[in-house]
Amino acid sequence: MTELFLWVILPYVVIVIFIGGHLYRYHYDQFGWTAKSSEIFEKKKLALGSTLFHWGILFVFGGHVMGILIPESFYTSLGITEHVYHKVAIGFGLPAGIITLTGVAILTLRRLTDKRIRRASSVSDFMTLFLLLAVILSGLSATVMNIDSKGFDYRTTIAPWFRGLFLLQPDPSLMSDVPLWFKLHIVMGYVIFIAWPFTRLVHVFSIPLKYLTRSYVVYRKRKKAA
Repeated sequence: MTELFLWVILPYVVIVIFIGGHLYRYHYDQFGWTAKSSEIFEKKKLALGSTLFHWGILFVFGGHVMGILIPESFYTSLGITEHVYHKVAIGFGLPAGIITLTGVAILTLRRLTDKRIRRASSVSDFMTLFLLLAVILSGLSATVMNIDSKGFDYRTTIAPWFRGLFLLQPDPSLMSDVPLWFKLHIVMGYVIFIAWPFTRLVHVFSIPLKYLTRSYVVYRKRKKAA
């Protein structure tokens, strides 16, 4: 029953909250749909932490797409063995995770140690950073524990289970032999996706398409009064 709840029922609950929460937030809180930048208080640490985090998370996301959404058979058809794939995944995934963690750590310390930023922060701001830290740390732990991939290949377990969710054919038995550290990472993913619509993370879906067609903003110097 626990396996059924964790790997069949709960994922769909998370998806409903994720989609429904965004629709609700957009309908009732469009003015709050923002990352609430604190650049006015401090810039250097923000620039460093934000750059490391955003670039790191892009590579982390790409790694998840390559390992989970793309079937193992595709790599096999290209002649890429499990050993080669694993070496490449560790070689790129581990540095990307460390860079992402470093960025979030800098942003977290900045918000905790700067009095002005701390006073201007909400509970949601801190919760977002702590959840990101938890997800990234659990993912890095799973990566480190799986450096020696003998006996476990997530492309034959977690990946088909995840794709099965979207095909409405989830198979919880695929998750029965998955190591604990991977399961913890997935559960932490549940938590952050549930919280996502109600935090600053909604700005991920803000695409400034209007900037492509709007008129230029012209700045002029103010003439001195006579």
